[in-house]
Amino acid sequence: MLKKKYNISVEATLEVIGGKWKCVILCHLTHGKKRTSDFRRLMPGITQKMLTQQLRELEHDGIVNRISYNQVPPKVEYQLSDYGWSLEAILNALCNWGDTHIIKEYGDRSAVLEDSILNNKDVHIESPLG
Repeated sequence: MLKKKYNISVEATLEVIGGKWKCVILCHLTHGKKRTSDFRRLMPGITQKMLTQQLRELEHDGIVNRISYNQVPPKVEYQLSDYGWSLEAILNALCNWGDTHIIKEYGDRSAVLEDSILNNKDVHIESPLG
């Protein structure tokens, strides 16, 4: 099996968490387990097909755990794995940079950010790992 070669380490990071939706999914998961319906409510711009694809890729890469309950109707939840929690500093840094950028471009966070727990400046991502 051929090993992939990267020109710079950030390529490996972006291969796993890059794209429009993966970091958004991960940020939502820092606030606890989510069901597919939760994601659809929190991320109205994502299609079901794209959500499913992104969750499968994150699960495949060991970032997200899929918990399937044996019940009727079926219940599936997603949560960050221990490995996924290792992205905590990256996710916080991305949010902080985004805040700075929004203020630079628009002057006011509330003018462009949806009302969401993720946008509350007093809420910080905290790992259950300590």
